[in-house]
Amino acid sequence: MTNLTHYDPELPVHMTFATHDWHILAQHWYPIALGRDVSEQPIGTMLLDMPLVIYKMGDELIVAKDVCPHRGVPLSLGKNDGQGVVCRYHGLRFGEGGKCNRIPAHPEQKISDRFHLKTYAAVELYGLIWCSLKAEIGSTPNIPTMPHWEDADFQQLVCPQVDIACFAGRQLEGFIDVAHFAWVHPDTFGDPDDVEVPDYKTKETSYGFEADYISSVGRYPIGLDQRGQDDFKWLRHFEISLPFTATLTIHFPNGGRQVIMNSASPLTARQTRLFAPICRNYDKDLPVEDAYDFNLKIFEEDRLIVENQKPEYLPLDLSLEAHFPADRSSSMYRKLLRKMGFSPLFAA
Repeated sequence: MTNLTHYDPELPVHMTFATHDWHILAQHWYPIALGRDVSEQPIGTMLLDMPLVIYKMGDELIVAKDVCPHRGVPLSLGKNDGQGVVCRYHGLRFGEGGKCNRIPAHPEQKISDRFHLKTYAAVELYGLIWCSLKAEIGSTPNIPTMPHWEDADFQQLVCPQVDIACFAGRQLEGFIDVAHFAWVHPDTFGDPDDVEVPDYKTKETSYGFEADYISSVGRYPIGLDQRGQDDFKWLRHFEISLPFTATLTIHFPNGGRQVIMNSASPLTARQTRLFAPICRNYDKDLPVEDAYDFNLKIFEEDRLIVENQKPEYLPLDLSLEAHFPADRSSSMYRKLLRKMGFSPLFAA
């Protein structure tokens, strides 16, 4: 809990991150909701321990601290009456820009700025609502690139969100791990008879790093038609945007492509909400629910691992865990997080 003798209203009251790490994390952008779930009615969520409320006023998207400035009741308990979100406790109403426009107990009194909500920078992109707790409202958002999102030859999908009881860094590291396919995913796309990891390299970029991994492990369920030639080599191109987003472009046989964005949004240091937009230029006539179900099966297989990893935090000091050559991506990930200034026991 925040030390109230040194209270900082910018910080969440209940902190699971080290204050130093929180200030670095709060500079970045994270998805906080599916765009299709957001309307004029308020919904509550969390980002970096900060309770948030999301609602719309016409075309305006509003993300604010989910606390009424009067007596601290979550505004997500209220409803929008067309002129703003009404607090369930005393009926204060918050409209455009999160500004209070009604205090029923004193209808003629001028409303002080102290009654306006603390709002945050937010935009909708890739079918997701993105937010930064420190970016300036109206500034250009620094959001990772999703390849082919605007490409008319590709179908764009936004999978349902998945909540995972783990640190976002652990989940992201699992997504970029290429040595676990046969052991964690034998019932989806992993091949128990193909466990060797071919060599690959990583390359640092301005936003993080990238890696090309070429192997004989496909992306379709084992035992089904692989839709390719015998001995086809699958290219997986990873682009990691620090701290918690990665895109994976999978090169299928016959020119097929699939892009998966894995964006691990840190609700707290121990709770992560996973968002996963997808682009593909094949199977566009099939029900989108089939793609949702297949990806959910994969994420559920991963859940068993990441929710049971110890320690729960991510050790950025590489001497604290053993590593082999197939861990090049995770080793690079940890080195670059440390380079950003995060604590050696990240989210401890």
